[in-house]
Amino acid sequence: MRTELASEPGDPIRPNEDFAGVGLPASGQGGCVIVLDGVTPPQGETGCLHSVPWFTSRLGGALTELTVSGRDLTLPEILSRAILRTADAHVVTCDLSHPRTPQATVVMTRWSEESLEYLVLSDSTLLLQSPDGTVTPVQDDRLSRLPRSALATDALVDATVRNREGGFFTAAADPTVASRAVTGTVARAEVRALAALTDGATRWVENFREGDWTQCFTLVQKDGARALIERVRALETADREERTHLGRSKTHDDATAVYVEL
Repeated sequence: MRTELASEPGDPIRPNEDFAGVGLPASGQGGCVIVLDGVTPPQGETGCLHSVPWFTSRLGGALTELTVSGRDLTLPEILSRAILRTADAHVVTCDLSHPRTPQATVVMTRWSEESLEYLVLSDSTLLLQSPDGTVTPVQDDRLSRLPRSALATDALVDATVRNREGGFFTAAADPTVASRAVTGTVARAEVRALAALTDGATRWVENFREGDWTQCFTLVQKDGARALIERVRALETADREERTHLGRSKTHDDATAVYVEL
């Protein structure tokens, strides 16, 4: 098995709000990948004393532990328990009902000798490569289907579609959000390799249109996870002044890529 992980903050003077982990049980049977993209809040009140990196590290750690040890639990059950465990860690000090309480997008995948399970919540992406080389993206596309007017930087506007029916969902403090995730199971024999990417890394496909998902996967597979992030950074820098590509509220974003060859 080959695993590779690369993660880089969008701004070197700010903490990286992404989380990535690969879990390989001591038994040697199966494994898991967890990738979170912390949601950067606008300036202003969040109702929480803690930072987004605090939240993603807590949630990511809980997800990794539960996914490896809780083989009897489904991925939505694991996400629900991890959200509740994280919420319990700061419910006494923080207002977890605030729409800007720390939150994150989620990609989870777990495999055994027989099957591979996945869960995707919000706009990070999982890519699955079959033995014949076909690459299938697994995405939660609710955010991309919303009109741009609904995604203004104004917190009140955004709060009307975030974790709301008819909008999109992220992992915050409500464990029931786990039931909103995109989930599925495929035979282990149908997956040769996989890649999990936050939207800072998927800009190569979704914003700059440098290639499709198969070409993106091939880049990671051949040149490495860091190579994808480096190419995104070069494109962002070249487009720094104009920001001609839609969907870029900031020049650089935290970017994470995890590659696993099963």
